[in-house]
Amino acid sequence: MMTAMLDLRFIRENIAAVRRAISDKQMPDALEKLDQLLLVDEEHRLLKRDLEVKQAERNANARLVGQLKREGADAGELMAAMAGLSDEVKRLEDRERSLQTQLDARLLEVPNLPHASVPYGVSEHDNVVAKEWGERPALAFEPRPHWELMAARGWVDFEVGVKLTGAGFPVFKGAGSRLVRALRNYFLDRLAEAGYVEIVPPLMVNAASATATGQLPDKEGQMYEVTDGFFLIPTSEVPVTNVHRDEILALEELPIKYAAFTPCFRREAGSHGKDVRGLNRVHQFDKVEMVQFCAPESSYAALEEMTRIAEGFLEELGLAYRRLLMCTGDLGFTQAKKYDLEVWSPGQGRWLEVSSVSNMEAFQASRLRTRARPGGVTGKGKTETVHTLNGSALAFPRTIAALVETYQEADGAVRVPEVLRGYLGAARLE
Repeated sequence: MMTAMLDLRFIRENIAAVRRAISDKQMPDALEKLDQLLLVDEEHRLLKRDLEVKQAERNANARLVGQLKREGADAGELMAAMAGLSDEVKRLEDRERSLQTQLDARLLEVPNLPHASVPYGVSEHDNVVAKEWGERPALAFEPRPHWELMAARGWVDFEVGVKLTGAGFPVFKGAGSRLVRALRNYFLDRLAEAGYVEIVPPLMVNAASATATGQLPDKEGQMYEVTDGFFLIPTSEVPVTNVHRDEILALEELPIKYAAFTPCFRREAGSHGKDVRGLNRVHQFDKVEMVQFCAPESSYAALEEMTRIAEGFLEELGLAYRRLLMCTGDLGFTQAKKYDLEVWSPGQGRWLEVSSVSNMEAFQASRLRTRARPGGVTGKGKTETVHTLNGSALAFPRTIAALVETYQEADGAVRVPEVLRGYLGAARLE
C-alpha cells in the first residue's frame, strides 16, 4: 500500500486497509490505539458540528441585537439568552481544543503502512533473502571470533570500557582506532563521489526532532534521555532528517542527499547471549548514515540506489553478504519498506546485520512538515509532501567484526583489504 500521507482523512476513507496493514505489521497495541483514535475523532467531528451550529446562532443573534438597538427596540431578553449561548460556545470551544490535542497525540501512535511489495510475515524468520554475494571464506585453520583476535592484539579493550562507563561501551586502541578512522574516511569519500553532502550534526536532539522522525513516542526505551529534555541520538538519521523540518524545498533541487558520521547511542534493553558478545551489540557505536529527501515518484528508485551503495562498500571490502527484504512483521514503526544487509562472520559462523536501508515514504515528512514545490518557498503552486529515506553505510562494530574475522591469519594478524590500504598505510595489521 502506498499513501500520500497518513492523515485522518486517509485513515477514515481506508479504515479496513489501514487495520489490515497494521495487523500485518504485528502491532496489536497500535490497533488498539487506532480504535481509540477513531473514537476521539468521531466525538471531535460531532462536537465540531454542534459547535458550528451554536457559533452561527450566536453570530446571528449578535447581528439581531445590533439591529434592535439601532431601531431603538428592547434587546434585553435576547441579550440574556445570548449570554447563556456564549457560555455554551466557550465550553464547546474548550472541549474542541482538548479533543484536537488528543487527536494530534493519537495520530503519532499510528505506524506507517507497508508498501505493496513487502512480503507478509510475522517475524524475522519470514524475511526473504533477495540476494547473496561472495564466497564465505574457507580458512585453513579454526577461525577465531573478533573479540579474541582484537583483545589479544590490544585493538579493543572491553574491560576498560566497563570501568569507564559500563558493558557495551568498547574502547578501541592502536590499530583498532586506526581501522575506525580508515572506515570513516573511506565511507565518506565514496559517498561524496555519489553526490552526498557531508554533515556533522549534534549528538543530542530535542523531543521535537525525535518525534518528527518517529523515535517518539515509539522508541523511548531504546534512547538515552539526558538533562534539559535532550536525547542522545540513536542514529544520525534523527538530526539529519530534521535539517529541513518546517521547510518548503524547491522541487527541482530534489533529491537532496546527506551523509553523516557520528557515534550512536542505544540502550538495547533485553539483549542477551551470543548477540552481545564482543562488538555484536553495543550501546555506543560509530556509523555513517545516508539520508535522502526526494520526490514521491522517485523514492523507490532511491531505495534501490542507496542499497546498492551500501552493497558496494561490502563488495569492495570483499565481505560475503546477503540482502534481506524485510517482511511486514519485521518492519519498524516508521518504515514502508526496508532492506537489511548482513555479512558473514567466519569466527561466529553466522550472519551479522551491518546496514538497514529504508523508505519512509511521506510518513516522516508529514510529521516534519517538509514539503516541496517548483521554486521552493517563493514559488507558486501546490506543495506536496516529500519522501524521506535513510540507510547505514555502514555500521562499524559488526563491519569491523566481520572484516577482522574474514581476513585473519593463523598468527593472529589481519590482512587489510585493498580498498583500505591507502587509508591505513599498511597491508597487514599486526
